[in-house]
Amino acid sequence: MIEGLPFYVTAVFFLTTLLTVWFLFRAMKDVGTRSPGAKLLVFCLPLWMLLTGFLATTDFYRDTEAMPPRVFSFGVLPALILIVSLWVFFRESFTDRLSLKYLTMLHSIRIPVEIVLLWLFQFGQIPKLMTFEGWNFDILSGVSAIIVYFLAFRGRKVNRTLLLIWNVVGLGLLVNIVSIAVLSFRSPIQKLAFDQPNIGVTYLPFIWLPTIIVPIVFFAHLASIRKLLRNSPEMNK
Repeated sequence: MIEGLPFYVTAVFFLTTLLTVWFLFRAMKDVGTRSPGAKLLVFCLPLWMLLTGFLATTDFYRDTEAMPPRVFSFGVLPALILIVSLWVFFRESFTDRLSLKYLTMLHSIRIPVEIVLLWLFQFGQIPKLMTFEGWNFDILSGVSAIIVYFLAFRGRKVNRTLLLIWNVVGLGLLVNIVSIAVLSFRSPIQKLAFDQPNIGVTYLPFIWLPTIIVPIVFFAHLASIRKLLRNSPEMNK
């Protein structure tokens, strides 16, 4: 835990992580638990949360000399491997059957995430660059997710163009903040924010930002874009 950090910061982020996972599981409502992809995700996700959470309590991720940084090699990389597995092996039986509505609303969690990042900056755990007061505009994805949801799904026909453009822009905003976070992380590859580097994400529960929340948000964008490009008949769900 981060010494001196108010409990409400930890509580808000913990609940935000659970909400992110809930949205993902709700998007699986038409998939069911019989799908191999669903079984894989339901098994791996809670286990991954427990493992990364435990490692964060042991200072494992705070090794500043490890190359590549442990947050990537033992945090982000395994999550990406799971995403690739779902994408390659379970596209039709899992990814293509996810609810586009819930995949869209999932991005609303980016609002509390950005608020928590601002708090972490104020307590010296991340640089200002990673907040909406700096170079991070990801909060726009969270706010617009609610607006886009009501505009895109208010009629019988889904506004495919709006959703496609919004997902592409949202993916770009995600890549932007991830790039800033990586370059600001205290490690051999750090290029930004040397006066106040990105160290907050190495603590529990904030380790779940790069290992749980960001991979889910990334996967939600990819799955949505695929469904929209394929003009899937399940887009209204």
